[in-house]
Amino acid sequence: MVISTARFVLADPREAADLGAFLARLLRFDRAAAVRLQTVPGGTAAGDAADEPAGGVLAVYGRLPLGSSGVLALRTARLAVGEPTDLTLSAGQLLEGLDQEHGALAVPPPVTGPAWAGLLPPRSGWRPLGTVGADQVLPQLFSAVAEFKQRTAEVPEHHRTRAVLDRLADEIWSRPLTAFPALPLRAAHAAYRIGFLHPGAPLSAHRAGGWLRLTAPNGTVVLRGEAAPGAGLGLTPLG
Repeated sequence: MVISTARFVLADPREAADLGAFLARLLRFDRAAAVRLQTVPGGTAAGDAADEPAGGVLAVYGRLPLGSSGVLALRTARLAVGEPTDLTLSAGQLLEGLDQEHGALAVPPPVTGPAWAGLLPPRSGWRPLGTVGADQVLPQLFSAVAEFKQRTAEVPEHHRTRAVLDRLADEIWSRPLTAFPALPLRAAHAAYRIGFLHPGAPLSAHRAGGWLRLTAPNGTVVLRGEAAPGAGLGLTPLG
């Protein structure tokens, strides 16, 4: 049984289902997944969040362990009422505390966070790199997925170790994304795997120092370079 330390009510109860789907996908990658939850109350400066709602914004960050390089995924929701919060939590316990019928979230006690949770992207200073439709990205993505499957099948089974597959994945997913050459294909792959990338959706790319982000209507994925600084991504609400 999860003992709650805080409770949030979403401005739109329908966003609870989207948040639940996001947490469920993270748990399919890792049943022991942790997330970092942050809120910014309404009426405060929240970096790039010019359209921040009166009740504030709740943001949940998770990590997708794709290849040897992880990608951060972010799902936000608008709050009816909020107070400043910054916690690292069990994704499973957070999902248990989600009341989708009433659009409420009971927050469980914090846990000791993984290393990635201590270094989040900057909240402001994002420079736009362009906007395209998802249909300009999906063909390259699906071609790369097919290539990965084919080349994996060609590796003798006794050599098909996690390290070998990670090297193959890194080779493929590190290629530039044709629609956004500054971003690696890994960004689109992560957005697709976490359920953010859908046919017809508008996509935008941004850069802030060594960080890169790909934003879709349902969420954002973020990657960082080795020297990237920062703490806290702007909590602009996403549809």
